Amino acid sequence: MDDSHDRHERHDGDDIDGVLGDGGELGDEAFDDEEFDHGSLEEELREAAAILDPVPAELRQLAVEAYALHDLDARIAELTFDSLVDAIPVRGAVDVPRMLTFHSGGLTVDVEVTAQGLMGQLLPPQPASIEVLHGPRAGAALTADDMGRFTSEAPPAGPFALRLRTGGEVVVTEWLRA
Repeated sequence: MDDSHDRHERHDGDDIDGVLGDGGELGDEAFDDEEFDHGSLEEELREAAAILDPVPAELRQLAVEAYALHDLDARIAELTFDSLVDAIPVRGAVDVPRMLTFHSGGLTVDVEVTAQGLMGQLLPPQPASIEVLHGPRAGAALTADDMGRFTSEAPPAGPFALRLRTGGEVVVTEWLRA
């Protein structure tokens, strides 16, 4: 048998001329996009990369911190109160919500983080759009009402920050671990 004939046969002898085009190349019928699941392939590749070549923790942290700077015109809201650090513990209390307060100029952001989600308020009260940031992925979009109140039913996991857009101003809170 010559080489060109071998290219058109499978090992079991089935003819695959319908799959291979002229010259032994794959034709249009080889891969049907509807049958091919790109999402599962991407997930398998991510898993393989995570196992074979994991991203060092220090590099991941630097990336998260650098992502916070993508709004270079944003003001940073400084953490001024964290109940994990600043509050006096109450004996016998369980599942106590974490209370956070951020300040930036004349804006104060009070946030309560629980296992059920988070809720907060802007002071002075004002409407705003708020994003809960979780690293490089787009976060949950929230809206503060006229009283400055906002809620999210998804509790933040891992490092998170809030990006607030009030009028023409952008404010980003410091990054914290949930």
